[in-house]
Amino acid sequence: MRIAIDMAHPAHVHLFKHFIWDMQDKGHTCLITVAEKDIACDLLRNYGFDFINHGSYGRSVGRKIMNVPLMDYRLYRTARSFKPDLFIGNAAFRAAHIAFLLRKPSIIFDDTENGKAEVMLYAPFATHICTPVCYKRNLGRKHLRYPGYHELAHLHPDRFTPNPDVLKKMALSEDDKFVIMRFVGWEAIHDIGHAGLGIETKKQAVDAFCQHASVFITSERPLPDELEPYRIGIPPEEIHHVMAYATLLYGESATMASECAVLGTPAIYLDNVGRGYTDEQEETYGLVFNFRESPEDQQRSIEKGVEILTNPGVKAEWQEKRARLLKDKVDVTQWLVDFVEKEYR
Repeated sequence: MRIAIDMAHPAHVHLFKHFIWDMQDKGHTCLITVAEKDIACDLLRNYGFDFINHGSYGRSVGRKIMNVPLMDYRLYRTARSFKPDLFIGNAAFRAAHIAFLLRKPSIIFDDTENGKAEVMLYAPFATHICTPVCYKRNLGRKHLRYPGYHELAHLHPDRFTPNPDVLKKMALSEDDKFVIMRFVGWEAIHDIGHAGLGIETKKQAVDAFCQHASVFITSERPLPDELEPYRIGIPPEEIHHVMAYATLLYGESATMASECAVLGTPAIYLDNVGRGYTDEQEETYGLVFNFRESPEDQQRSIEKGVEILTNPGVKAEWQEKRARLLKDKVDVTQWLVDFVEKEYR
C-alpha cells in the first residue's frame, strides 16, 4: 500500500510517526508532505524521516486563506507522482481535497472542536473522520470515534518510556521539582479572538513558581528579555522525556496539557473555549485543570500551580490517576494500523 501522510504542525509528527514506522515495517510505502509550521520540519529531520516541504500557509489568517489553492496544488503535484492508495492527516483539508480529486480515500483525524473552519474545508471531501470519543461535535456518517487521545499515539506506555538521562542536560534529577511553561503563537485559524496569557501574568507566574521549583519555558513567540534565560534548551524530540518527570505543566497548549495527562504529570491549561479531551481529563480523571483567559482565571491558575508545587504527594497521586486513564484508553497508533489494514488491505 502507498500512503500519503500530510502534516502541518509539530504535533502531527508525533501523532503519525509510530504509524509510519509500523506501516513501513509491514512493507508499505509512506510519503510525508509538510506545510511548514514551527519546528515540524526540524522534528522530522531529527527522527530521520524523508519528507517534502511545501512551504508555509503564512502567518496571518488572510494569507492562510489565500494560500489554500496554492498549497492544494503543491500537494496535488506531489501526490500525482507518488500515486498513493490512501491519504491521512490531522484536520488536513488539502489532503482531503487532493484525495477526492484523485478518487482515493482519506482518513482525517481531528480533536479540536473550535476548528470549525478546518472542518468545513475537509468534511465534505474526507472518507473517514476520526476523533476521540470525548469530541463534542457530531460530524455525521463519516465520523468514527475511538477511546483515546491523539497523545496516546506516541505516549502510550507501549510506545514510550521516559529516559531520565535527558534530565542531565538540564542539570536536573528525577527528584527535582521543576515546571514547564508553554506559550503558543495564537496563529492558527481556530485561534482567532484569543489573546492568551499577558506578559505581566507570565512574569508573575514565573516569579511565583520559582519560589518552589525550577522553571523552564518553551514558547512559539519571542520572550521578553527577563524571561529569555528560562527558555528550555534541549532538542525538541526530547521534550516528552522532560515532561514525564516535571512536577507541573503550565500554559496555553492543549496538546502539551494532554501529553502531560497521559504521562501522569499535573497540567494547567488556559483557553477560553477549551477542548473536549482536556475537559474529560479534568472531569473524569482529575489530571488537568482548565482555566479561561480572563484576568481572574489567570490569577486563579497561578494559585493552583503553587498549590500543586507545594503538595508533597502529587507525583504518586497523579500516577494513580494516570493508571485509571490508561485502563480506559487504547494505543491510538495500533488502532489506526488495525483500521487501515482492515479497511484498505
